[in-house]
Amino acid sequence: MNSLNALNSFFLFISDRKDQIYNLFCEHIELTVLAVLISIAIGIPLGILITRIQKLSAPIIGIANIMQSIPSLALLGFLIPILGIGSKPAITMVVLYSLLPIIKNTFTGMTNINPSTLEAAEGMGLTKSQILTKIQLPLALPVIMSGIRISAVTAVGLMTIAAFIGAGGLGYLVFSGVQTVDNNMILAGAIPACILALALDFIIGKVEKVVVPDGIKASNSRLKSRRRNKIFKNKKFKIVAAALVVVIVGLGLFNAFASNKKTIVIGSKNFNEQLILGNIMASLIEHNTDYKVEKKLNLGGTNVVFNAIKSGDIDMYVEYTGTGLVNIMKKQVPSDQDKVYNEVKDYFKENYNIDWLKPLGFNNTFVLALKEELADKYNIDTISDLSKVSGSLNLGSTMEFANRPDGYIGLKKLYPLNFKNVKGIDGGLRYSALSQNSVQVIDAFSTDGLLEKFKLKLLKDDKKFFPPYYAAPIIRDDILKKYPELGPLLNKLEGSITDADMRKLNYRVDNGEKPEKVADDFLRGKGLIK
Repeated sequence: MNSLNALNSFFLFISDRKDQIYNLFCEHIELTVLAVLISIAIGIPLGILITRIQKLSAPIIGIANIMQSIPSLALLGFLIPILGIGSKPAITMVVLYSLLPIIKNTFTGMTNINPSTLEAAEGMGLTKSQILTKIQLPLALPVIMSGIRISAVTAVGLMTIAAFIGAGGLGYLVFSGVQTVDNNMILAGAIPACILALALDFIIGKVEKVVVPDGIKASNSRLKSRRRNKIFKNKKFKIVAAALVVVIVGLGLFNAFASNKKTIVIGSKNFNEQLILGNIMASLIEHNTDYKVEKKLNLGGTNVVFNAIKSGDIDMYVEYTGTGLVNIMKKQVPSDQDKVYNEVKDYFKENYNIDWLKPLGFNNTFVLALKEELADKYNIDTISDLSKVSGSLNLGSTMEFANRPDGYIGLKKLYPLNFKNVKGIDGGLRYSALSQNSVQVIDAFSTDGLLEKFKLKLLKDDKKFFPPYYAAPIIRDDILKKYPELGPLLNKLEGSITDADMRKLNYRVDNGEKPEKVADDFLRGKGLIK
């Protein structure tokens, strides 16, 4: 019965989000196909090059091997400062991962051709280019196609990471589902990705059977040649190939020319509160101006989003005063909220040409949380109480919290915390780990909707370690000068969201509602849009 209910819930989710899933699926196809085509365009020539100059084979294949050995998120971390956020670093990352099988298989296929076949071709007076196009590439094609097939299927899975830096694709649903502990959302992203991988494998397999001869034996060379010529001369083949090129180029040109001088790019970090706030700003601007809004939401942690606004990849996002002072400015935090706000406002303006607008009202500070029954068992009400029993407990925290001076690093200096184990767990997985007792304590934000969902106890910061984290929109100074009406418009949000309001908004998204709808409902309730 539970399985049937889960299945019904999943199909209802699919029905409700079908437009979003379709759009993300199309984005995923576009990104994947473009990455694979670029990989082929680079990989096959490199494979041919190292067959001609074999002393280059070891370093080129070695570099390709190294690229594959670098963790994908680490590679993205290297690429973001150079290429910014969005599709460019995502495609580059997938291309770098996809090159090895194509280069290696091209090299292997061409070097394993019977030398007597090549000698016979030379004896017939064929030039090097003729030998390449008429002998080597056709005979190596089965092995080359195998490399392309591996790269294409791998690219589908790798491209899910594109959503982590705002490039779109099905990974958006997967990451969002993990953060909200929503299996329907995870499956809505994972299943189409699996289908796409299988479809690509099937299509390339069919192409391979058509374009590749049954074998590479010399006795079958005439048959193979006839089949190859038939395929490449076939009008349908040429039309399909030309159409594919036109579609990819057309999509690229459309994206290039679709940008508008009056486009405002809004970013966000990778948790539900930020998605809601990003959509609140976007909807407020769309309903009250004639500007086009481009949303690059769910980008990642503070460093990713802040680098994006500094580089001009985004124009604005919502930041927190404590994060600005401690994480970005690397300063100690006074407890007075006005002093923190004024200090970050002055510093960002002077050093980054970024303006802080008026605070939204709520303070989303860090908290430590645990199950109520565990708190009752050990009589834990404060972080000081927790420190007395921390040696027998596991902490599950986000990787960002574990490495922040205003997070665990500073916290354990003030409180004598000595957890048995500290596990880096991102997003909503912390709550799943807590419910399964893999960890007993987690970090959270005071406005997390999941705190209410999981009925957790929040510990009092009795030594007042955590700084104030009042949320406020920040916007690049050049954008504010170019569109001066944005400042007064966004400042209408000043003081409009309490801690309780934000927790309720987050809880709605945690339970499956779209951030866009939750944002619009909030704005209508405040009379800011119709």
